[in-house]
Amino acid sequence: MPRERSDSLFQLIKSLNKNEKRYVKLFISRVNGGKDKKNLLLFDLINRQEEFDEDEILRKGKEIKEQQLSNLKAELYRQVLQSIRLFHTNNIVDLEIRQSIDFAQILFDRCMYKDGLKLLQKAKKMARSHDNLELILETIKLEKSVMSQTIDSENQKRVSKIIQEASQINNKINLINQISNLSDRLNALYKKVGFIRDQRDFNTFEKYFYRSLPPHKEEDLSVLEKIYLYNLYIGYYFFIQDFENGCLYARQMVELFDQHPSFIHSRTDFYIQGINKLLIAQFKLSRYYEFVATSQKLQEVSMIPSLRLNEDIKARLFKYINLHEINRYFLLGDFEGGIQKISQIEQGLEKFIDRLDKHSTIIFYYKIACLYFGASDFKNTNVWLQKIINMPNVDLRQDIHSFARIMLLISHYELENIDLIDYYMRSTYRFLAKKHDLRLFQTYILKFIKDLNKGITEDKLISKFRKLRTQLLSLTNKSYERRAFIYFDIISWLESKIEKRSIQEIIREKATRKIQQQLPEVA
Repeated sequence: MPRERSDSLFQLIKSLNKNEKRYVKLFISRVNGGKDKKNLLLFDLINRQEEFDEDEILRKGKEIKEQQLSNLKAELYRQVLQSIRLFHTNNIVDLEIRQSIDFAQILFDRCMYKDGLKLLQKAKKMARSHDNLELILETIKLEKSVMSQTIDSENQKRVSKIIQEASQINNKINLINQISNLSDRLNALYKKVGFIRDQRDFNTFEKYFYRSLPPHKEEDLSVLEKIYLYNLYIGYYFFIQDFENGCLYARQMVELFDQHPSFIHSRTDFYIQGINKLLIAQFKLSRYYEFVATSQKLQEVSMIPSLRLNEDIKARLFKYINLHEINRYFLLGDFEGGIQKISQIEQGLEKFIDRLDKHSTIIFYYKIACLYFGASDFKNTNVWLQKIINMPNVDLRQDIHSFARIMLLISHYELENIDLIDYYMRSTYRFLAKKHDLRLFQTYILKFIKDLNKGITEDKLISKFRKLRTQLLSLTNKSYERRAFIYFDIISWLESKIEKRSIQEIIREKATRKIQQQLPEVA
């Protein structure tokens, strides 16, 4: 068996909880009738390992021959999947519906059409209650296939009704596919370049978006169609940096789930995603009290009665809860507190890092680097920035790669690593030129750092800080140059140099003023 499947078997077994493992062993025992215990032995040996080691298996499992191992692993992999499917049939709605469909098919094959149709109607009713269009269509197709065997006086009406029903479901599926395809393209573009960079980007994308958006009437859409539509609009408004409208659609998406709680169980991933995006919007808009309330909602997801928390959902919750906890420290301007939080989650981050996508990993690294920068710990800032810069795939979040290099230059300036600045300056220029991301923001900063030298007097140095601050403040009124300040609060860094105070002190004062201004809204 290929090494990849061996690792997959190991990962699959390690993903099981205690109850699942017990059920798997019972299932294997029943399948083998107690005659062949090699699969059970292999399961136990792999379960005890911290890392997959085939040689150790052969050494400790004397009954397992090397020439048998490949087939045993393949069989065990299949048995684990089968048993987990059975274990969760009554806990996962989709599996329960599919089981009823499968049972109906068995009955139809035995000419037991009446009993089969009863099961099929049960499956269709359940699928409708969860707006599972694909499974509804599957029940309709099976119903049509046995239509000729169940002719009665109402047959013509039944045929017309089923044909109409199939047409309606196909239209809904087609609409969702068009919306999700556009959403996937948008998400792929965002993960590549980040937020739009200029008016040309905006014009090109806006034209493409509305040309690709399928015609629809929101009031006629089902719950599931609305979930997909709201998710699309959130992504669109985030991409063009319209966080106000992004927040509006994210709130609508979360409220839709709250109004239809059964969808929280059947579409948990979308529910968590909606809360996450609402938090992102509230963070970008600096709405601290709203952010705290939504954070609490996210943390309470795991306490929802009978909600099934699989490994994917656990990983998402870990990622979102901890990312937004870091964001809360940013909103407070409490970078030292954020660093203490990092030390608490670092072990968990190492555990989940293999399950996190590269995009999430980059975001974690960048936010951690910003925490250390805000705390004026420039040595550790560089450690986390280098993790991003040394990543092999720089086509993922090119924007973060760009600003990581800018921050690295400033950190080396703070550490007085003058010899390194020249090297990183050339490297940064090459990178920005190659990625077509050399904007006024970057140009001003790079020229500022290039002009600095050890011989400059303190008065002239303060003057240069003031000049750069004035230049950058002028960009805050420019729609697309303003994009840069989403990534990095360099204005506060400059003010800390001018006023000879810590970065944290400057940012905390600003954060406190913003939070106090919001007090009447929550009173």
